[in-house]
Amino acid sequence: MSPRDLKDPVQRHPEKARRPDNAQPKKPDWIRVKAPTSDGYRTTRDIMRTHKLVTVCEEAGCPNVGECWSQGHATMMIMGEVCTRACSFCNIATGKPPEALDAFEPGRVADAVKKLGLNHVVITSVDRDDVADGGAEHFAMTIRAIRRQSPETTIEILTPDFLRCDPSVLETVVAAKPDVFNHNLETVPGLYPEVRPGARYFHSLRLLQRVKEIDPAMFTKSGIMVGLGEDKQAVAQVMDDMRAADVDFLTIGQYLQPTPKHHRVDRFVTPEEFAAYEKAAYGKGFLMVSATPLTRSSYHAGDDFARLRAARLARLGRA
Repeated sequence: MSPRDLKDPVQRHPEKARRPDNAQPKKPDWIRVKAPTSDGYRTTRDIMRTHKLVTVCEEAGCPNVGECWSQGHATMMIMGEVCTRACSFCNIATGKPPEALDAFEPGRVADAVKKLGLNHVVITSVDRDDVADGGAEHFAMTIRAIRRQSPETTIEILTPDFLRCDPSVLETVVAAKPDVFNHNLETVPGLYPEVRPGARYFHSLRLLQRVKEIDPAMFTKSGIMVGLGEDKQAVAQVMDDMRAADVDFLTIGQYLQPTPKHHRVDRFVTPEEFAAYEKAAYGKGFLMVSATPLTRSSYHAGDDFARLRAARLARLGRA
C-alpha cells in the first residue's frame, strides 16, 4: 500500500471528499496578507526542515506565516502530521496516524528552539486518540527538553482535549510547568456538531478549569473563531463561560475557509466588531484579549505573554 500524499486534498481529508463544495467568498481588504519572501522566513523554514519538524503554521495554512517566520517565530506541532479528529474548519490532515509517537521528537524541538533563539515558544499537536494518554507524556517530555536546553525560554502549549483519556493525564502536562496552558474552544457550543463533531464543549471548558485547580498560578488561554455562523449573544456567553473557568487570556479571530470542502465562511466580521468584542471581554475580567481578523492562537504570542504577566502583576498590585 503506497503512502498517502498529504498534498493531495482528497488524500489529506478523505472524510471530506464527498462533501459538496462550499463557495469561498472573496476576502475583504482587511484580511489580505503578503506572500512570505524574507530571509528570516527562509532561515526559519530551513531550521524546521533540518530538524524534521512539523509546524501548525504550514499545516493549518495560517495567514500570518510570513510575518511570524520572518521574526523566527514558529508554532511547532508535535506527535505527527495526521490528526485522528475531523473538524470541519481545520486544514490539518486527518485519519489514522501511520506511526507511533517519536521518542526523539522532544529533543529535536528543543534543538530548534535553541537554534532559533526563541524567548517564547508555542508547542501544539494533532489529536492522537490512538494513544492511551492522548500524548500527555509527550507534551511533558517536550517541555522538559526545552527547559534543559533553553532555561530562559517561556513555553506556551496548545493542547488537545484528552477526551478519551483518564482525567489524571492532565496532571502529567501541568506538572511539567508550561508557562501558559492553552486549549481552544474554537466556536460556540451550538455549532459543535457541525464544526467540531469529535469534541465536547463542556469537556473542553472543564479541562481549562481543572488546569487552574491543579495549579492556580498557571496562565490559561483559549480562543474561538468567528464568521462560522455564530451570533454575538453566543460569543458573549462563551466569554462568560471562560471567565467562570478562570481563563486569563482570550483570542478571537476570523475563520478562513481552507478549501471548498471545509465549513463555509458565514461572513467576514468587521474590524469594528472585533474591537467591540475586545472591549466586552476586558469588561468581563480577562487579563489579556487579542481580537482582530488575523488573530490566531499563537500570533504575537511572545509579546502577548509579556503583557499577560504585566497585567497580572498590575491586578495583584491593585488588590
